[in-house]
Amino acid sequence: MTAEAGLSDTLRDLPVWTPDPVELADLELILAGVYRPLTGFLGSFDAAMVIAGGRLADGTPWPVPVTLSVPKELTEHERVVLQDPEGVPLAVLRVAEAWQDPTSQAWRLAGPLEALRAPAHGPFHSLRRRPDELTPREGTVLGVATRGFLHRKQLGQLRQVAERLDAEVLVLAMLSGEHDESLVRALLGVRRELPDGARIIPVPLPARGGADVQDERDVLLHAHIAAAYGATHLLADREIEGTAIPVAVPEPWAYDADVEVWRPVARIEPDHVQAELTPGRLGELLDAGEPVPDWFTPPAVAAELALARPPKLSRGITVFFTGLSGSGKSTVARGLADALIERGGRTVTLLDGDVVRRMLSAGLTFSRDDRDLNIRRIGFVAAEITRHGGTAICAPIAPYAATRAEVRRMVSAVGDFILVHVATPLEECERRDRKGLYAKARAGLIPEFTGISDPYEEPEDADLTLDTSRLAPDEAVGKVLDLLVEGGWVRPA
Repeated sequence: MTAEAGLSDTLRDLPVWTPDPVELADLELILAGVYRPLTGFLGSFDAAMVIAGGRLADGTPWPVPVTLSVPKELTEHERVVLQDPEGVPLAVLRVAEAWQDPTSQAWRLAGPLEALRAPAHGPFHSLRRRPDELTPREGTVLGVATRGFLHRKQLGQLRQVAERLDAEVLVLAMLSGEHDESLVRALLGVRRELPDGARIIPVPLPARGGADVQDERDVLLHAHIAAAYGATHLLADREIEGTAIPVAVPEPWAYDADVEVWRPVARIEPDHVQAELTPGRLGELLDAGEPVPDWFTPPAVAAELALARPPKLSRGITVFFTGLSGSGKSTVARGLADALIERGGRTVTLLDGDVVRRMLSAGLTFSRDDRDLNIRRIGFVAAEITRHGGTAICAPIAPYAATRAEVRRMVSAVGDFILVHVATPLEECERRDRKGLYAKARAGLIPEFTGISDPYEEPEDADLTLDTSRLAPDEAVGKVLDLLVEGGWVRPA
């Protein structure tokens, strides 16, 4: 694939590639100067040194490997145009090294970047700033990098640390691709509770992982980003060595039930400390549609929490059936759709494998690449239905675990995902064989047929497993309905 028209003649014939969301964020931050001193994606030696010791090969501290994965065929080129998901060229990568990651076996390209245009941004684009677009502030600037909402406790701690340092405040909203608009609206909603003159800047930075070491490296990266934006200190919940700027750790705070305010624990009588609302309990309140208490968070934040995590009864959901051809997944999926429509209260869209093949994926073959593309298309449509509060019921074969996981990630970013494995034995599926497909596959007339000449990777993460050789269709539908009722997505009959 080569670059589109609109580029200069010298670039038009270059190959193009669309990085994944993390790599696109890295690309933007490199070009904006936020990742200084990086000027491009890292090579094998730099990446290995960062992973091993948190430093580039020249000894410069750097916390995370900033790399670019590509198909192997792109490793043969000297320059590659990097574009956004809509096909807009953003930069040219001058390839200094093509290398294979020894852990993941992925092929990667390294080298400096030449900017072509700034990335396009949607909501709140007026808040986006490059570091060189900000007027430098004199004195102390406290950077606050957050992916989550600031509740009354965090707001109080922030104000206390800012007062202690006599600092202005810079809030960096770390955008992850999930509920970004709610996060920014919530921060704007509590602006009056921040110190005067506080600035709020959205920064694209999807999470890279949740392990302890990664959490520490996230703080190190946040410190680099905050420093690039002019912060002299970073608010963090613990001291970490090697940060680009000093870390300011707030003292413990709690809610004083006697005087009904949040304040330092040292100033509260032990029997007056009210237990904090845990993330689990907060999730339960939101799932049930119950109000978040005012003592815990300001009303503006509570409203955005409810938008970001609607009650389960009105939250979008995808029920994704997977199984061999003839397993009965389409029958159960249709029965579930009918049952939900009969109960009312939810909009339902059935994305059956055969119907999707005729309408959404007409022209695709049954090669592995095309089968994966078919499942991604189903996942994309299901995610959009889920995003808008609907119920998507999908019933493809979906034989590959990696592609199912990709669909789960797409849907889970905007709602809930339920995986149902219809684990009817192959022998029973062949016995049914109403379309004669298994017989043709056994005869070699259908190549790459799942279960015969191509593998079916059984799910290890199914939320429910059904065997329709042992269950009548109504019984199988009932088990799925029971799961949805018990989970809170559907009202009891």
